Amino acid sequence: MSYHLIDLVENLGRPKILVLGDIILDRYIWGNADRISQEAPVILLREDREEIRLGGASNVANMLAGLDTDVIMAGVVGEDADGDVVREQLEDAGVEVSGVISDPSRPTTVKERYIGRAHHRHPHQMLRVDREVKTAISSEIEVKLLKAVTAALPECSAVLISDYAKGVCTPGMLDLVIKRARAAGLPVIADPASSGDYKIYSGATAVTPNRLETSRATDIEVESIEDAHKAGEVLCEQLNLDYAFVTIDSDGIVAVRNDGSWAHHPTRKREVYDITGAGDMVLAMIGVGAAAGYSPDDLAKLANVAGGLEVEQIGVVTIKRDEIIGDLLSGNRGTGGKVFELPQLGRQVDARRRLGQKVVLTNGCFDVLHVGHVTYLQQARQQGDCLVVALNSDSSIRGLGKGDDRPIFAQEQRAMMLASLEAVDYVVVFDEQTPHNVIETVKPDLLVKGGTYLPEEIVGKEVVEAYGGEVRALGEVPGISTTEILRLIRGEPSPPLQPFVPSEERKAG
Repeated sequence: MSYHLIDLVENLGRPKILVLGDIILDRYIWGNADRISQEAPVILLREDREEIRLGGASNVANMLAGLDTDVIMAGVVGEDADGDVVREQLEDAGVEVSGVISDPSRPTTVKERYIGRAHHRHPHQMLRVDREVKTAISSEIEVKLLKAVTAALPECSAVLISDYAKGVCTPGMLDLVIKRARAAGLPVIADPASSGDYKIYSGATAVTPNRLETSRATDIEVESIEDAHKAGEVLCEQLNLDYAFVTIDSDGIVAVRNDGSWAHHPTRKREVYDITGAGDMVLAMIGVGAAAGYSPDDLAKLANVAGGLEVEQIGVVTIKRDEIIGDLLSGNRGTGGKVFELPQLGRQVDARRRLGQKVVLTNGCFDVLHVGHVTYLQQARQQGDCLVVALNSDSSIRGLGKGDDRPIFAQEQRAMMLASLEAVDYVVVFDEQTPHNVIETVKPDLLVKGGTYLPEEIVGKEVVEAYGGEVRALGEVPGISTTEILRLIRGEPSPPLQPFVPSEERKAG
């Protein structure tokens, strides 16, 4: 259930996490490309904007900072202007750069993309220029980097390795870092390079390869969930991992433990606008959760949400904890996912309120659901960001003296009908004669009631107004009520149809 994941996000704390890996600077040159150069048969790009973003391991650090963690970046840049830009960008994001080592023998890794618009529209990437040295860092730089990492480990709750095969993640470096971190009781999560020998990650807590990387590492073509499971088992055995996360894009994540147990965690369908940075976001989310001691299955579920939010964005952006909670709340739209026990509902509503959402509550029997109910529930939902319906239980209705044959429908059926309405966010069943207990737990910003009620007649008004909430009557659809519908079904005569009178006018009259 989403409330469990919401609890996990809210209890992540603020761990300090070390990120070790290849620092990359992404530079985007935007401009108009509407004519051919006079010097050569090539498109002329007239630059009008430059954009700089952190990439590679530095993007993971940036995403961790966005998730409200303290971050130490460990990696290598050149003694150049681009290296200075990387440090500034990291510091601006709140990342500690004590582990960023300058190497005068190599440039800062830069990926420079030229993006042209034809007639001020339709941007397309025209060219990418990479400035990099992919050979392994020197032993001198390796010693400096290892010293910085070792000094940082006592402060940290987890270590993330982001390997882009640019020379920082040498076998000797990773061997020592993994052993020292594990000896200190720290989880080590590695996002492996797309090619190379995966044995350098041996002894880590877990790895997070995608479908293609997993296939290359295990010689198992990952085309199905079962393929991902088998490949995950191979990774755990060969690399002596505690568990492996095989990310299979739109199919979610398969989490495999070294004891042979495994689970597939599907992700919900989303509009995919840009997959750039999704793998970094998955690594960052797993790292924060691992620092909090969460289970592999919970880590996979959270990573699915965070990675899913990332692909819904254009370009690489940081995802906040509140966005994850908001997504979990909005994803809880299925009929069965809307009916809650009161304590669980309280946690859901608290999470919404922390997001600044206005909570509306109404209550009733909703025995024979009709257009009057639907209309007033739609009106109620328009009053705020979230609508809670408190539903009288069967025993509660019998205590109201509505007749021996009421309720017509059992509470489970009535709850399911209400949950099927788009306007309704939550349904909670209460046994008492009044909804006071629900009101005191939910503390709605607005209590509403449909029908012929005046505001002062609404049960719970005094409770809501005591803590500063508001109470409002919404009126009724003329001639439509449960009583009228049941009278019609029974063949009893109906009274003359009365014109609709809003509650405000009725009160004034």
